[in-house]
Amino acid sequence: MGDYTRMTDAALNKPSNYVPLYDHIVSSTVLEAITGEKFAALMNGDEADRREYFRRYNGFFEKAGYDAIPFECITSGILPGNKALYGHEPGSIHTMEDFRKYPWDEVPARFKAAYYPLFRAFAEALPPGMRGVGGPGNGVFESVQDIVGFENLCAIKYEDEELYALLFAKMAETMGLIWKDFIANFADAYCVLRFGDDLGFKTSTLLSPDDIRTHIIPAHKKIITLVHQAGKPFLLHCCGKIFPVMDDLIAAGINAKHSNEDQIAPFSQWVDRYGSRIALFGGIDTDHLCRYGEQEIRALVKETCAYCAGKCGFAFGSGNSITDYVPPAAYLAMIEAVREFRGESGKIL
Repeated sequence: MGDYTRMTDAALNKPSNYVPLYDHIVSSTVLEAITGEKFAALMNGDEADRREYFRRYNGFFEKAGYDAIPFECITSGILPGNKALYGHEPGSIHTMEDFRKYPWDEVPARFKAAYYPLFRAFAEALPPGMRGVGGPGNGVFESVQDIVGFENLCAIKYEDEELYALLFAKMAETMGLIWKDFIANFADAYCVLRFGDDLGFKTSTLLSPDDIRTHIIPAHKKIITLVHQAGKPFLLHCCGKIFPVMDDLIAAGINAKHSNEDQIAPFSQWVDRYGSRIALFGGIDTDHLCRYGEQEIRALVKETCAYCAGKCGFAFGSGNSITDYVPPAAYLAMIEAVREFRGESGKIL
């Protein structure tokens, strides 16, 4: 049986030789391949379908040896005039007039209408001893990109600095309302709250470190404060080479950080550099899960667990997500290797 307090302790940076499993997202395609059950479409059905979906979804993580279950609903999915972040469309705000016309006041209600039935079904289907890791997904930067577009945002920076600042400030205010209501309704179903805000790529931050400090991290801090007031640790999922702003993110109150890619730095370097101050989640580059053989994966997992366990709060999983293109056998090899490191039987099904 899972024990969510082990994940809470890990996120609070309490070193332990027990290694919880953690993954940011696990593709339904991979879950269906492993379980042999087609159930992903149930999420979009009626109330009974949603209950059945989460019975199977949550049940997988219980059987697989997780102590907490990842589940979030992304803010960008309900933003009016979105799809610039994931759909590579132009976005809906290009001028100050667009900004003033944007239906900001509708966003919290849209989030609630679209996602609260899912959060409710998830909470009701939690196995004994288990809680969630997640919440309203997407941070301020990703949400702004979704309605503006990254290239257009960079142009606005130089053409209209007032609009540039207002975009971040208004999105931060809107997300604060979403988070406040979410916490009031669903905090008890979660042991760790998180969002993802990718601030960098392989060689640098996407915006200048000064802009991140000025416009993004203060917005993060407001949400982190709400999370802490609810008695929960906060986990930041953030991809990219963000070393120039890591101290600022830690000062803002993040308890744990997830995402690692070996081209930026091996996971052990994140542990060595920051493990005395925050917890580190992740461990194996998703690219390795796609390219390595099962025995190579098992060896790398156990080597990383042996290096990191006991040094900081630590939970093992992919450095990013278990995407559609991760071979199910590779994902199982990773899980089984962690279980074996814990002294358990590796097989889960």
